[in-house]
Amino acid sequence: MVNKRELRIVFMGTPEFAVAGLSKLVEDGYNIVGVVTAPDKPAGRGRKLSESAVKKYALAQSIPILQPTNLKSEQFLEELKALNANLQVVVAFRMLPKAVWQMPKFGTFNLHASLLPQYRGAAPINWAVINGESKTGVTTFFIDEKIDTGAIIFKEETEIKVNETAGELHDKLMHLGASLISKTVQAIEEGNVVTQIQKEAKELKAAPKIYRETCQIDWSASMETIYNLIRGLSPYPAAWTHLQNGEDVLTVKIYNADKELVAHDLAIGTVILEGKKLKIAVKDGFIYPTEIQLPGKRKMAVNDLLNGWDISNNAKMF
Repeated sequence: MVNKRELRIVFMGTPEFAVAGLSKLVEDGYNIVGVVTAPDKPAGRGRKLSESAVKKYALAQSIPILQPTNLKSEQFLEELKALNANLQVVVAFRMLPKAVWQMPKFGTFNLHASLLPQYRGAAPINWAVINGESKTGVTTFFIDEKIDTGAIIFKEETEIKVNETAGELHDKLMHLGASLISKTVQAIEEGNVVTQIQKEAKELKAAPKIYRETCQIDWSASMETIYNLIRGLSPYPAAWTHLQNGEDVLTVKIYNADKELVAHDLAIGTVILEGKKLKIAVKDGFIYPTEIQLPGKRKMAVNDLLNGWDISNNAKMF
């Protein structure tokens, strides 16, 4: 019979992606002695203070909550120490100072949404899709001084379908990650964790933060590159482009699209109306936006949009 350790767990995370792991630990009966999450932030038109997804869940479960603005402040460190945790679990949170991740006896581990060492960084789900990967996964690892470089505990792999969006992959990895967190905590509880040092691959693909410039479509790129960018940024923050429609120049977001590999002699970016479809010429085929958003409007299916919107004969994307 395994002599299990008595775990006292602090969970650190902010968005919905993290809630799945926290709720799995609660369902599994682990002792969650505290949650650390982001401070409330003004949101919406009324600028009312909005609570993080993790905070909302923790409140519903009556779990003590800490919301530090400064992870190095003496007050926060004292409050964290007072929880007397011996394990910390981190999912989609900020970079932790050494004083925090070194605090618990059994360490601090993180769930990362890639197969480390590939796609270290802030946006691994988006970049895996943008780069046209056919597989990705989730990894648990013990945190060290650098970002996403610590000793690996477990990995779980999954397929990326050819038409899968970042949003769809996010949800799949969220549930896969929750199971891996549970598996990792159980291994730590039983004292039989065997870690593996990350090997520095010759070609490491990074997953830096996504900025507005990252999201602009380059219509001179290949059809596959454009298609992958659109699905890799859907539903958030969404790929965007300029549309010249008659005298108007609009900034348009494209959330979903189809593609067609075919030879043609049209200028790159040319917009063609084909029944209730739009098609945009690229160097090796056409991109067919299926869901777009005009400035100041909600996102719509293209066939609905075209019911009340005129496209000029010389329209182009750039």
